Amino acid sequence: MIEPAPIIVTALFGKTDAAVFDGLRQRHFPPERNHLAAHLTMFHHLPPSISAELKQRLSAATRGVAPPDARIAGLMSLGGGVAFRIESASLEDIRESLADAFAPLLTPQDRAGWRPHVTIQNKVSSTEAKALLAALETDFRPRSVVIAGLASWYYRGGHWEPLSRHMFA
Repeated sequence: MIEPAPIIVTALFGKTDAAVFDGLRQRHFPPERNHLAAHLTMFHHLPPSISAELKQRLSAATRGVAPPDARIAGLMSLGGGVAFRIESASLEDIRESLADAFAPLLTPQDRAGWRPHVTIQNKVSSTEAKALLAALETDFRPRSVVIAGLASWYYRGGHWEPLSRHMFA
């Protein structure tokens, strides 16, 4: 029997945007640490005991609903990495609703303010991260990005096991 594990919730990108982000991760993420596709984490650690209710809430948030407007609004320094900052009022509303529903169960990290972003480089020297940030800033332009759905995953010590996918209409 597989042991219960904490649950991660992410937003899923459309195929084109996912390919762009994944390509950047392939080029800039240390290969020994790049085990995941590009993702936008909404919650880092929810208890496995809520999996059924979580799936119902994610389904309700997406079923028959148009994809939320979203855009890449800027770049973020992570100290030892670089990320794209994502803005989406609708996605923030979904996250807030879920946070309210599960408030007593949230970890301090998930209770803290949400900074939606897609990490394309992490766990590198600050010099390497600053160089990538400067290079990306030279021709950065905000643009829309497609949020295709929401997903939940069991966190298994670095690897993510799919739990559910919920696509927008």
